[in-house]
Amino acid sequence: MEFAELIKTPRVDGVVLHRPFMPTVEGTLCLTGHHLILSSRQDNTEELWLLHSNIDSIEKRFVGSVGSIIVKCKDLRVIQLDIPGMEECLNIASSVEALSTLDSVSLMYPFFYRPMFEVIEDGWNSFLPEDAFKDLESMTDEWRLSEVNRDFSVCPSYPPLVAVPKDVDDDTLRKVAAFRHSSRFPVLSYYHKKNGMVMMRAGQPLPGTNGRRCKEDEKLINATLRPGKRGYVIDTRTINVAQQAKARGGGFESEANYPQWRRIHKAIERANVLQESLIKLVEACNDQSHSMDRWLSKLEASNWQTHVKEILTTACLAAQCIDREGASVLVHGTEGTDSTLQVTSLAQIILDPACRTIRGFQGLVEREWLQAGHPFQQRCAQSAYSNSKPRQEAPVFLLFLDCVWQILRQFPCSFEFSESFLVLLFEHAYASQFGTFLGNSAAERAKLSLPEKTVSLWSWVNRPQELERLTNPLYEANSLVIWPSVAPQSLLLWEGVFLRWNRSSKCLDEAYEEMVHIIEYNKELQNKVNSLRRQLAQLETEDPLLQTP
Repeated sequence: MEFAELIKTPRVDGVVLHRPFMPTVEGTLCLTGHHLILSSRQDNTEELWLLHSNIDSIEKRFVGSVGSIIVKCKDLRVIQLDIPGMEECLNIASSVEALSTLDSVSLMYPFFYRPMFEVIEDGWNSFLPEDAFKDLESMTDEWRLSEVNRDFSVCPSYPPLVAVPKDVDDDTLRKVAAFRHSSRFPVLSYYHKKNGMVMMRAGQPLPGTNGRRCKEDEKLINATLRPGKRGYVIDTRTINVAQQAKARGGGFESEANYPQWRRIHKAIERANVLQESLIKLVEACNDQSHSMDRWLSKLEASNWQTHVKEILTTACLAAQCIDREGASVLVHGTEGTDSTLQVTSLAQIILDPACRTIRGFQGLVEREWLQAGHPFQQRCAQSAYSNSKPRQEAPVFLLFLDCVWQILRQFPCSFEFSESFLVLLFEHAYASQFGTFLGNSAAERAKLSLPEKTVSLWSWVNRPQELERLTNPLYEANSLVIWPSVAPQSLLLWEGVFLRWNRSSKCLDEAYEEMVHIIEYNKELQNKVNSLRRQLAQLETEDPLLQTP
């Protein structure tokens, strides 16, 4: 198919662009195979380059001979284009609708994009499982890297290499895969070097109504326990939902068959509920009634902050089991591709200071989301404005980023990256010129030949000038475990995502700069106090009259 076949009117002059809190711009609108472009001859006017894949929905309005298109984007922007001529307006609208809903992944922009920057580091090779395993080998010899899934035949949503207990062979892994939902057998997610405890993730077991056992599964899970230690299974479903899953062949680990493991149910909502929550949240943020009570009521009704609290609470529980109770943890819900990954990745941010660096966080996203089989292509196909009914769309990754932002806000000096990095990842997960978030699994990315045909987002991020922009100026390496508060008053609306198009970004920038100045001023005061204390201590040792009685 040629893109030209879908473009009925490639160019229109005299188009007026309206954006909130920005002056109107008149210019020429051009449609290409992948972009909607508006350029103007006005001085100091920024051009609009909008990827068709970023468009969630469009609405058409007509007043006389002038038509307007309301473009609603996946990054939550809403813009208006006034187009002279009804026919031109209809043509533009139908073309944009067709170009923004292409079914074939291979027709998307990352396959046509050619970088205008020098690729210093190939991001596709930056976070390979074998490299991560070298770090694990330096800490323990109890694990091995298995190639049982090298051709994706055992588990289609797992990568070719997975870390498993050393004493468990590949034949055992195949039998365990047959006993787990979507063949997602338990694999290593995190090793806590402080005490040697581990966190694993998997799909739900499949005992069904008959209580079927799998001794290989029991062997694999028990192989992760140190002598005399117990473990915790954190199930991200309510006990009722987990019980109902038995009728469909699923279920949970029986305490009779897994006596060394205690099961804890911590409910995290499923995909369709999260999608509805996002739609309600964005609707509340766009409410122009200017009534604070109405706005707060709609915000609360969206339940978005409730989901943030539930996820953070469960992640803190997993981290607490590992660090404070010295127990290993297995996390799963139903499939192990959504809430499971939210919990395992957030627990690592709490426990591991390396995950709070820019490079470490990239590795976490690569390891716990991309290689772990989160279906980005399905989950991010639509955002909050789509007119079609949600199918498999859900803001699972956005909720994770929101939780990270909550922790970053509570510990502003413990993260090497700034809020800008989290916003950038949100934007590129939904629409990007890079191939990183295309596909639903490592198998699909390999089939699409993404490393050969597209550029990695990490190649862009890891350039010195980009790293400088994304670095947190307040960062001081913190080797400690950090425990975020999940009290309602501690969890705020992420304005940098949900309100950035609804209010002046200048105000947000000024507020952030003010916060930086205040924190730096407090640091200077603290340094002066510490210096005075040292001087006083020195004087006390030199002059007995100054010594404290």
